Amino acid sequence: MQVSLEVCANSVTSALAAQEGGAVRVELCENLKDGGTTPSHGTILMARSLLHIKLYVLIRPRGGDFLYNDMEYKLMMADIRYCIDAGCDGVVIGILKEDGSIDIERCTEMVRLARQWGLGVTFHRAFDMCADQHKALEEIIEMGCERVLTSGGKSTAIEGASNLNRLVEQAAGRISIMPGSGVSEANVADLIHYTGVKEVHSSARIKVASKMKFHNESIMMSAEAGDEYSIDVTGVDRVKELIRLANS
Repeated sequence: MQVSLEVCANSVTSALAAQEGGAVRVELCENLKDGGTTPSHGTILMARSLLHIKLYVLIRPRGGDFLYNDMEYKLMMADIRYCIDAGCDGVVIGILKEDGSIDIERCTEMVRLARQWGLGVTFHRAFDMCADQHKALEEIIEMGCERVLTSGGKSTAIEGASNLNRLVEQAAGRISIMPGSGVSEANVADLIHYTGVKEVHSSARIKVASKMKFHNESIMMSAEAGDEYSIDVTGVDRVKELIRLANS
């Protein structure tokens, strides 16, 4: 079976690059520097109208932890309903309790809402912040999620490769374990060989210089110098190379 690539796309431009490069699915989000948040409704609609590959949308109202109050939960449910109406193929979710366990009740409601309208569900890297991943995986399977996006509880997937291997063994085909975080051309083949996964997740980003001719050097609009005059987008060639190496 061929190993497939899901691209974490931070814009419609990135989503289209993922499609052109041969990705099977897009996880659409914004604000990757915060770990990703839910994209705007306009971004979702535009992506849906232009993509023929599967479109999953990240349901995450803010950066930071995965402990959400009632207002944030209601917002997430509203975003899922919007994704249903927009014709998306799936959503990407995850809520924890303060003790590091999965908020089973609220996550189950999110999964139920999505699945009753035919949408698939990925449990995102909130999983990596769980106190007990073995227990959490069984709960996620019971909820009806189809995959877990995880770095094996480490900062990057390659660092968590041993844990990923154990998760694949525990899953035993009941759910897909999809490595993400730091997956690149330099490590994707080794990661797949060691863990036996069937799909991987990467943003495959490149930096594109701004076409602005005037640069105001006396002001910074973001935390990193020069960010005003470049953007990060998914690169078509990087997507193609990741897929090639993943299946070499």
